[in-house]
Amino acid sequence: MEIERYMATTLAQAHTVIVDNGQNPPAIRFPPVFNVAVAFIDRQVAEGGADRPALRTAEGDVSYGQLAANVARCGNALKSLGFQRGERLLVVVKDTPLFFYVFWGAVKAGFVPVAVNTLLKSADYRFLAEDSGCAGVIYSPDLAAEVVPGARSALNKPAHVLSTDEIAATMKSKPDTLDPAPTRPDEDCFWLYSSGSTGKPKGVVHVHRDMVVTSARYGVGTLGIKSQDVVFCASKLFFSYGFGGGMTFPLWAGATVCLCEELPSADMAFRMIEKFRPTVYFAVPTLYGQQVHSLDSVPRELSSIKIAASAGEALPAAIFRKWQEKTGISILDGIGSTEALHIFISNRHDDIKPGTSGRPVPGYEVKIVDEAGNPVAPGQVGTLWVKGDSTARCYWNNPEKTALTMRDGWLNTGDMYSVDEQGYYVNAGRGDDMLKVGAMWCSPTEIEGKLLEHPKVREAAVIGRADEDGLVKPAAYIVPKNAADANDSMVQELQEFCKSNLAGYKYPRWFTFVSELPKTVTGKIQRFRLRQGEGA
Repeated sequence: MEIERYMATTLAQAHTVIVDNGQNPPAIRFPPVFNVAVAFIDRQVAEGGADRPALRTAEGDVSYGQLAANVARCGNALKSLGFQRGERLLVVVKDTPLFFYVFWGAVKAGFVPVAVNTLLKSADYRFLAEDSGCAGVIYSPDLAAEVVPGARSALNKPAHVLSTDEIAATMKSKPDTLDPAPTRPDEDCFWLYSSGSTGKPKGVVHVHRDMVVTSARYGVGTLGIKSQDVVFCASKLFFSYGFGGGMTFPLWAGATVCLCEELPSADMAFRMIEKFRPTVYFAVPTLYGQQVHSLDSVPRELSSIKIAASAGEALPAAIFRKWQEKTGISILDGIGSTEALHIFISNRHDDIKPGTSGRPVPGYEVKIVDEAGNPVAPGQVGTLWVKGDSTARCYWNNPEKTALTMRDGWLNTGDMYSVDEQGYYVNAGRGDDMLKVGAMWCSPTEIEGKLLEHPKVREAAVIGRADEDGLVKPAAYIVPKNAADANDSMVQELQEFCKSNLAGYKYPRWFTFVSELPKTVTGKIQRFRLRQGEGA
């Protein structure tokens, strides 16, 4: 039986996690006193990895020893400001080493970091400050124009609104060691906010054990990330997918994380891959699609990549195949959520079925149910529920939504799925995006996937629209590869293409050509904005 013991330089026995790999899935046992910063940060130093690079940026590397020292300095700096155990700190920080110092320093000191979107407006930050009841706000200096007015106009004004420059200055005089707060595995550790793909963001509360579970069971157990790997995640750290791929998974494995402050784009991703030569790459389907399109005209050097992962929305089989043809690399697509923290159904290196999310990650139970809560038959569409040790404790200050979504250990994902006869799970879109056409359920994701196979289509989104009789039919929004093709002839061509390749009732009755689709900053299409008339 292989047993890994993760110890810290201080309070080692009290903070030891035992991962028993002799079981399937590996059993994870936590002690009564457990601070997760010890397991992720101090452990690497205690096990002899102090000189190994933890973070890699254009400015240089940060070793695991330097990371541990700066986390301790930041935790001490926060304590000196008077924050109390369990108080929330709103973290509006770009993907830089300071994000790591602030996040893990807060956790180690017993505070609760709340990582939020760095691209919002002043009114949004006011809402987040009020909703979270945070005691402090820490922000990247170039975000001050939006963050500071929002935070200071909140009804419950945070005691401290500080830039990372101010935090860094305070850190210089603080000790580089810090005894971890004696927290529990089930004590509140950090929050993320839902991305807003269906409307108002919600505070999702996670506890200390959750990061260990996702890192051990998906990051290491499914993807196979190792200490020798160099990892680049194009998604931002405030997004749960980027939070795992760009921080917790590589730290847990002792690997190297590549960081970039820029917003995700095909050009940014290509430059990062060519400069830092990552072996593990995380991106969302929209970005993979953009990269595939770019590769049609400009070849890029991607040979360092051994593992490519995808989530955030369904990966169309057409994009999977085009990426594989152009790079020789398979994409491991999966489904996760902020509430589950990361991926709980995934394709595997030796078990890939394009156009599906794969099979459940060991350690998670899933079920697909109808509106009455009864399991559906194979091939039928229903709502996906998941149970696992990383699911959120609650939505902050939202007991009604918590009661509706989290029941007896199960999490209602709101995603519509079916499972085929081989046991692969097929994404049919969000529950509120599903259409009932002619009394039959119709998946926008399926129609979009088919439209993306057409050579003239770059991006596609499908929503429901009422016809003259008030009956709902599919309506498509298309970003053409060439704007000159956006005409009636292309509409007819796309309709015939869908009619020939989909069930008759699924073809779009209306087409609207647009230059771009409304998306969250994490790349998810916001169909609710199209339903509200944006882009029409």
